[in-house]
Amino acid sequence: MEAVPLTESEAEAHVRGICFKTGPPGRVGVELEWLVRDRDDPAAAVTPDRLAAALGTLGAANGDVYRGEALQAVLHDARITVEPGGQLELSSAPAGNLGELVEATCHDLTQLRAAAGRSGLELCGYGLDPLRLPERVLDLPRYQAMERFFDRTGPWGRQMMRATASVQVCLDAGEEENYADRWRLLHAIGPVLVAAFANSPLRDGRATGWRSSRQQVWSHLDPGRTRPPDSEKDPRDAWTEYALDAEVMCVRAEGTRDWTAPSGLTFREWIRSGQPRPPSTGDLDYHLTTLFPPVRPHGHLELRMIDAQPGDGWIVPAAVVTALAEDPVAAGAAEQAAEPVQHRWLDAARLGPADEVIAQASRACFDAARQALARLGVPEPIQNAVDDFTERYVLKDRCPADDLEGATSP
Repeated sequence: MEAVPLTESEAEAHVRGICFKTGPPGRVGVELEWLVRDRDDPAAAVTPDRLAAALGTLGAANGDVYRGEALQAVLHDARITVEPGGQLELSSAPAGNLGELVEATCHDLTQLRAAAGRSGLELCGYGLDPLRLPERVLDLPRYQAMERFFDRTGPWGRQMMRATASVQVCLDAGEEENYADRWRLLHAIGPVLVAAFANSPLRDGRATGWRSSRQQVWSHLDPGRTRPPDSEKDPRDAWTEYALDAEVMCVRAEGTRDWTAPSGLTFREWIRSGQPRPPSTGDLDYHLTTLFPPVRPHGHLELRMIDAQPGDGWIVPAAVVTALAEDPVAAGAAEQAAEPVQHRWLDAARLGPADEVIAQASRACFDAARQALARLGVPEPIQNAVDDFTERYVLKDRCPADDLEGATSP
């Protein structure tokens, strides 16, 4: 752990320097979270030993990050991590284009699903576990401190940590002259993505009244680390202010497992007070990993608002987001279409495309994305997947939540 104290100006310069790494765009990646459940008893608890046994068949080592040479060889260097409630996350390596990403990730998921199946487990693509609130399976200082932080304001943090899953699409930040436009576009279409891919209408086996109950959970968490940054400011300025004014969740400490941060302490105040100890650049980097806005500038841009999708349904949001971001004509059409709904995050989560204005924006965005995919020369099976989703859901003002809510057994 670094020992050199950090000044406020150094912290601001550091965040500004690493949040948007600009350059020629083109790479795309995904981080796919999966709920893991017993294949024969979906409501049963899945123990850490069963997870370890499943991943061990891929040659992975036990630990917070189940990663080893054999696993990397099988999974194209994708990283497999275990989330607090036993969810599995597959983080792809950045791919040069969408076709390469889909090919590599589908191969990786085949291997991961087979490993789960050998242990009697299955990977499920829901935004929120529809049947249970799993126990926390990772007994690590980070997650102990995170749980204590969220417990101050109710049960929602435990639900988020243990029972939610998402499709996270990762894109390059863009060129220096247009990264701000890219940032603005991704926020503008955010509510459309929430609504179109809403896939979590159940909790404890009962309807919640929300198409995306995962977003309902997020809406009850600390807004200083979950809401979007100020859209009226320069993105670097907005993100730097956001990061330093967010409350500290963890204060790492050698020789103890208690990383609980003092209540109400922002990172800026931590720098100014130097208590409980002076923070370092390493502490700031760690703090940034505890911020969860809809679009997180992590050097690249990480979209975090999309519910997990069933099967290979993740391909569609990855394709739609990539097409709208990479094709200037599509970007302009989508931003214009999304303008009436760009701040309606909660309506999108609650109502989905049943809201007429959101549905209209969704149809326009999907149409722009579909035309862009053809112009970009994306492989035909990916275009077909978007067509199938559009016909099944978008043109009928539906979303995957409608299928799940009507199912007799999730």
